Amino acid sequence: MVKINRPKALNALNTRFFQEMDAMIEDVSGMQDVKVMVITGEGKAFVAGADIAEMVNKSPEEGTAFSKVGQNTFNSIEKMDIPVIAAINGFALGGGLELAMSCDIRIASSKARFGQPEVNLGLIPGYAGTQRLPRLAGKGDALMLLLTGDMIGAGEALRMGLVQKVVEPEQLTDEVMNLAKTIASKGPQAVKKVKKVVREGLQTDFESGSNLESKQFGSLFGKGSEGEEGMKAFLEKRKPEW
Repeated sequence: MVKINRPKALNALNTRFFQEMDAMIEDVSGMQDVKVMVITGEGKAFVAGADIAEMVNKSPEEGTAFSKVGQNTFNSIEKMDIPVIAAINGFALGGGLELAMSCDIRIASSKARFGQPEVNLGLIPGYAGTQRLPRLAGKGDALMLLLTGDMIGAGEALRMGLVQKVVEPEQLTDEVMNLAKTIASKGPQAVKKVKKVVREGLQTDFESGSNLESKQFGSLFGKGSEGEEGMKAFLEKRKPEW
C-alpha cells in the first residue's frame, strides 16, 4: 500500500510528490512479487489538490511544464502492468481526483468528497482531468463538476461511475485489501493482459480491440503456459500453481 503522507497540507501534490511517485513506480515495476498496488492518503484527505503555494508565481511556460509533470506521472500509474486500486479515504479534489482517476479501480469511504474546483481559482484541471472525467462519468456529469467546481459525496460519485464501491470508513482498508488479495490470487499474466487489452482497446475501434484480445488470449496457451496450468488445475480440481 502506498500512502500519501502530507496530512497537514491535506496531502497536496507538489514537485516532490511527483518525483517520489515516479521513483516508486519504477521500483515497483521491477518487482515480480508485487501483483496489485493500492494508493491512499493519510489523515482526512486522499489528496485535496495540487499545492497552490507552489503554483501561484509560475509563468505560463512553467504552468504548462507543471501540468505535463503531473500528466506524465498519472499516465505512468495508468500504464503500470499491475492493477492499481485507489482507496479514497477523504477529500479527492482537483489533482487528487485526477490521481484517483488514473487508478484502475476506486473504492471510497462514505465520508469521501470529490470535485474539480479549479474554476474557483480561475484555472482548469492540469493533470488530464478534462479527459479522464468525461470518459468515466460521461460528458454531462463531467461538465457539471468541471464548470461549477462543486463537491459531491461518495453516493453521487458512485452514481456517476467515478467509484466502484462505497463502504463505511472503518471498512475501507479491509475492503480494499480483500479486493487486492482476490486479484492477486488470479493468473498474474492474465491479470496484466486484461488490463493491457482494456486500456489499449478503449483507445481504438471495436474491431482492432477485438483483434488485440484474440492475440493476447492466444498468448496464454501452449505447453508450460499460465493458461495450461490454470485449465489443468480446474480439470484436476486443485488450486493452480502460478
